[in-house]
Amino acid sequence: MDFDQPPVVRISVDPEVRPSARDWPMTVPAVAQLVRDGLDLPPGVTFLVGENGSGKSTIVEAVAMAYGLSPEGGSNQGRHSTRATESTLGSVLTLRRGLGSARWGFFLRAETMHGWYTFSEASDEKGRAPRYHEMSHGESFLEVLRTRFDSPGFYCLDEPEAALSFSSSLGLISVLHRVVESGGQVLCATHSPVLAAMPGATILEAGEWGLRRTSWEELGVVQHWRAYLDAPGRYLRHVLD
Repeated sequence: MDFDQPPVVRISVDPEVRPSARDWPMTVPAVAQLVRDGLDLPPGVTFLVGENGSGKSTIVEAVAMAYGLSPEGGSNQGRHSTRATESTLGSVLTLRRGLGSARWGFFLRAETMHGWYTFSEASDEKGRAPRYHEMSHGESFLEVLRTRFDSPGFYCLDEPEAALSFSSSLGLISVLHRVVESGGQVLCATHSPVLAAMPGATILEAGEWGLRRTSWEELGVVQHWRAYLDAPGRYLRHVLD
């Protein structure tokens, strides 16, 4: 029996509790496919890439919740909530855990990290937590990466590039590499072709087709960025006109 497995081996839904196909987020093709077919999650880093509304963030949020993490971000050792906006998907997902894998997890969600910073400081009775609110947006993200992504476990990230410069995005790739080397596993929703280029990562593209495995070169976002950087005026003429 293999006891050297990643924290999450498979994501699925019990057919008896499957939500109605007429209700959101089941109307999103990528979510409908996940609920219908399940998903084997490979070791290492898996990137979910797609346009806004394609379901990638909804899936990452739901998987984080099913793992026991707060939908607003943070670890499985503390929960906080400001306003519940999460979908019901997380409540029906079932995760098959890896035998002998670590149970630690952390959810870094760009749009709600401000609330998690407040929670972290308020629950820090000994005054040892970093003072995230005294840092710039990017600096606070980097500090979270430095202090929280430091052990084997399951890490969910939702569009972490939102706060990061180009060089800091490269630094994030280094952090994710270190996590994987230590036996951790990562599920990340992103728009960034920089992050998606990480060697050895699995890329799933979400769209009207559902979820499909693809390569970095075949990603729509990569092709659009290449075309834009080659001739930005061609794109901007349509926007400004």
